[in-house]
Amino acid sequence: MRSYDEILAIAADRKGGVAAVLEGMPQPLSADALAAIPDDRWLAQFARGILQAGISWSVVDKKWPGIEAAFLGFDITAITFQPPDWAHELIGDTRIIRSPPKVQAILHNAAFIRRVRDEAGSFGRRIGDWPSSDFAGLVQWLQAEGARLGGNTGAYALRQMGKDSYLMSQDVVARLVAEGVVDKAPSSKKAWAAVQEAFNIWQAQSGASLTKISRVLAQSL
Repeated sequence: MRSYDEILAIAADRKGGVAAVLEGMPQPLSADALAAIPDDRWLAQFARGILQAGISWSVVDKKWPGIEAAFLGFDITAITFQPPDWAHELIGDTRIIRSPPKVQAILHNAAFIRRVRDEAGSFGRRIGDWPSSDFAGLVQWLQAEGARLGGNTGAYALRQMGKDSYLMSQDVVARLVAEGVVDKAPSSKKAWAAVQEAFNIWQAQSGASLTKISRVLAQSL
């Protein structure tokens, strides 16, 4: 497996220098900053990712004010105290993307976030305290406990919210394959463990964030 510096050099050669590779690099938030994000914003970000899957993102963007209103501002307590037939009303609401499985997934995630809030004080606290050295475990936890948060949906939402993260984009996976870490996008616990070990090694070599390493890998192909 090439070192971080070797992969950075490959990316720099492709992009016209290290400065070009690192331009616009997002900075992850601290654990306390993540903990301060209201629970409704976590649900909103998960909902956006779920609704965008398989359709034009611009459609979701245009409908977003109505979606926010229909889902009660994604207020966790308000949503989880609605009567059972409220889901059927939502599915017929023209303000939203009327997909029964997606609506049910958003409601499931509201209950999931509420459970975590009751345990940890806030959903953001649990996310913020999750160590970067086990980001793979966080991704798998979201997939197992949440609804429709598998693939890149959960990881992308974490990145958007500021969690130090890596994404299994096509280019990142291609670099991981080239380095002999995996032979395809990870789906098993063994493969995810191999990915995490590789990122931990690169992080130890560079002191860089997972976000930065992920972006460098993506630009090296």
